[in-house]
Amino acid sequence: MISIKKPLVALALSQLIFAAQQGVAQQHTIKPLTLQSVKVNDSFWSPKIKVWNTVTVYDVLDKLEGKYEPDRPDIKAEKEKLGHTRNAFRNFDLVAQGKSNINQHDGPPWYDGLVYETIRGAADILAEYPDAKLEKKLDAYIDRIAAAQAVDKDGYLNTYTTLTRPSERWGMNGGQDRWQHDVYNAGMLVDAGIHYYNATGKTRLLAVGVKLSNYMFKVMGPAPKNNVVPGHGGPEEIELRLYQLFKKHPELKSKMDVPVHEQDYLTLAKFWIDDRGNHGNADGTYKRASDGAYNQDAIPVVQQQTIEGHAVRATLLASGVTATALETKDPAYIATVNRYWDNMVGKRMFITGGEGAIADDERFGPNYFLPEHAYLETCASIGSGFFSEQMNELEADGKYMDEFERVAYNNLLSGVSLSGDHYFYENPLIATDHNRWAWHDCPCCPPMILKMVSALPQYIYGYSNDGNVYVNLFISSEGKIKLSGSNITLKQTTAYPWKGNNRVEVITDKTTTFTMNVRIPGWAEKKENPFDLYSSGVKGNVTLKVNGKLIALNQTKGYATINRTWKKGDVVELSLPVQPRIVSVNDSVQTIKGKIAIAAGPIVYGFENIDNPGVQDYTLNPQVKMTMNYQPDLLNGVNIITGETVNKEGKPVKFTAIPFYSLGNRKPSTTYQVWMPEGK
Repeated sequence: MISIKKPLVALALSQLIFAAQQGVAQQHTIKPLTLQSVKVNDSFWSPKIKVWNTVTVYDVLDKLEGKYEPDRPDIKAEKEKLGHTRNAFRNFDLVAQGKSNINQHDGPPWYDGLVYETIRGAADILAEYPDAKLEKKLDAYIDRIAAAQAVDKDGYLNTYTTLTRPSERWGMNGGQDRWQHDVYNAGMLVDAGIHYYNATGKTRLLAVGVKLSNYMFKVMGPAPKNNVVPGHGGPEEIELRLYQLFKKHPELKSKMDVPVHEQDYLTLAKFWIDDRGNHGNADGTYKRASDGAYNQDAIPVVQQQTIEGHAVRATLLASGVTATALETKDPAYIATVNRYWDNMVGKRMFITGGEGAIADDERFGPNYFLPEHAYLETCASIGSGFFSEQMNELEADGKYMDEFERVAYNNLLSGVSLSGDHYFYENPLIATDHNRWAWHDCPCCPPMILKMVSALPQYIYGYSNDGNVYVNLFISSEGKIKLSGSNITLKQTTAYPWKGNNRVEVITDKTTTFTMNVRIPGWAEKKENPFDLYSSGVKGNVTLKVNGKLIALNQTKGYATINRTWKKGDVVELSLPVQPRIVSVNDSVQTIKGKIAIAAGPIVYGFENIDNPGVQDYTLNPQVKMTMNYQPDLLNGVNIITGETVNKEGKPVKFTAIPFYSLGNRKPSTTYQVWMPEGK
């Protein structure tokens, strides 16, 4: 049994009562569209998508296969030691050959997981943009993965553990899953199998994931099973997705060459959530070593008041708990993820959507600790983006997509070069000689980038079963929705984020009554952050028209709601005040006290030394007059913001600010800053 210390019982009970009250308030949830239901044709996103589809996905797969020239001292030294560049697929081939305990393994223990995450991202690309060449490449990789699993009678697969410490599966027998990533890698394999099936209808990788999930359910759980939870958050959500796949498509079971018991996968996901903080009984039985707050394992999840520990682990766990709350409607989970998100966004999120203030253990810092030099790993911001999107589904509140958008247009895009083949691991808000790299000792960010950018289209629109459709993101696209027996297409046209005019045309096969909910970003109404962690103001107003007629902004939870009987050709026009604005920070944030930044629309701007020699000596007047102009030949086309400020000697100097995501794309290394000392 799982024992809880008595002093915690009253607290837990009060939280459950509160959670139940919160759960009663749930009216409806949002469902995203499938990738196949959305087509993007956008002046901002489409050129980037083309680069990611034709360059980045192949770049990452080739580099995982060892096809790269080391450009960092650590991996140059590794090549000299190994005699070859690391090759993730060599590990699978060695296992398939029956090798074990040979003390050889290319790359870190989580290299298997990076392969699976890349396959997931590539699968989502295939779902939107069929590519026979890419599909053939992935099929060949899947054959090698399946061959490696086939060697083990239980279906176990983690190449690092098999090749270097086979007696320590799942971090047991003196092992450590925090390092080995057995459970994380397994989860990412299942995830890849699900997404590849959804994209292609092929089941081979899915069957590998099912077999591995069956083995995990057999091994892990309440006593007499083993007390094992993931050393890295993420698998919780994926086992839930496996359960949902077979629940929705029971006919798929007959296509598996392994048994499928979908309830087991939900049980496993909930165990991994609920067992955190349970390190064994007082008599020493059912014991598990704990990584404490680092792995969100110090106390039970539903008792955690703040988001703590390794930022990627924390945000992926939070996304998993949110997804499970959506499925189970568990009020304790709902209350928990609301606390997590409120703490993350209200006290620990950086202006660019970055997360993780402290490089040591890549973790969240204390409340309001937001230093300019903070780590801000690309993966952590992506994890927070997935978490915010899941919260939007759960709570049907536009504020969650505000913060998703903050990530998407800033910290996410910063992580990959405009050329699509160089990357940032860290994304600090001030830097000297900051360099993108072709490949890294821990290249976890490129696969995560692919996962997010390939999933992005399905979050543009949403719907609920009670007659609501949602416009969440402003991206030129078409989204197809079936609602109450009607086929509805929303056709959106916009020049966002450079301009604020957005047009949504309704195309329906018959006159239909529903409520369209159009997100009104907080920044557009002088609410930079829902908890006032950041503040700003714009001079323009938000306006909304239907068929050319101005209508009132009737808002509910961050959305303008338009309830009417719609006919084919009806048009909604939303105008947002995309203009330069000054952003200041809450007085509780001491690390950047007395500094201000510039933003326009969803984009945060930075000052790069190429445009601003001596930028470290600039100050910025909050009343500065700024001009914004689109430069089509600069950085693949961007709005720049110009104005006049002074240097440390009080002499006037002209400044040019460019989007944060575009910093570091014009020369091998760059010096820049986002926050500027406030001047007079």
